[in-house]
Amino acid sequence: MANFYKIIERKIKMIHPSYAELTQRINDNAEGEQAVINSRYSICIATAKRARQLIDGAEPLVIPKCDKPLSIAVQELYEGKVHILPNEEIEK
Repeated sequence: MANFYKIIERKIKMIHPSYAELTQRINDNAEGEQAVINSRYSICIATAKRARQLIDGAEPLVIPKCDKPLSIAVQELYEGKVHILPNEEIEK
């Protein structure tokens, strides 16, 4: 049972930043008045795409705290090194 609590404790530490923190940070850094991120889905898609770029050999834009591509992608988003563009800007 003690091992179970260690695993749970370790998983809790891995959830940083939370979706709420990440969403707030991204929207605070966005240009204009409209929020860029309205759902967790947008964050999941953006981090997955960036993680795929890292797996394919792209250089991290931050000093990584760990070696997992998805964690690096989240860190890049949180620190404002990678930006999510609204659909309107992508189509232009």
